Amino acid sequence: MTFLYLVRHGETDWNRQRRIQGRTDIPLNATGREQARATGMRLASRAWDGIVASPLERARETATLIAGEVGLGDPALVAALVERDYGEAEGMDWLQVEQRFGHDAPVPGRESRREVAERVVPALLDLAGAHPDAALIVVSHGGAIRAVLDHVEPGHEYGPITNGSVHSFEALDGALRLIAFDDPLGSSLDEQNAIEAREDAR
Repeated sequence: MTFLYLVRHGETDWNRQRRIQGRTDIPLNATGREQARATGMRLASRAWDGIVASPLERARETATLIAGEVGLGDPALVAALVERDYGEAEGMDWLQVEQRFGHDAPVPGRESRREVAERVVPALLDLAGAHPDAALIVVSHGGAIRAVLDHVEPGHEYGPITNGSVHSFEALDGALRLIAFDDPLGSSLDEQNAIEAREDAR
């Protein structure tokens, strides 16, 4: 069993402006760097076997800052963990998207959530397969994490995936299971059971 803790990157200026980033490579702002360090300090209460990240700058920098807090080296970059491609909507806010394309209308070049899941979920399972009985930090993006949640628990509505938030999963027998959305890191009975199982497996 492998444990994957999915982290959304820290804030960028486009996040603050509520602009759609997608594949546009926007760096963290000062608040985002503070969020990354704070998440790292929360994660430092655990032992970790590795850290990986989307290659987009906001995720890579978040992972690097977290790695410094938890005592890991530079993050490995995994291309499949990049954010959802929003096509022609990138750079717009949601009101502009609706004004230009209409409500629920297709946006040229935008990936569907299913398409995002079809690349992100196999990448996570590949990581689990390459790191059996490990605990990994995986820094990605809100749209990518949402697609994983939709795949693992279809039809379940979760709240916002905030910058710096942590969402824990276990990978077993080629499938992912959610342990905790917006994981408080320690207060969940499911998570405590999962940690004990991991320690027993070692």
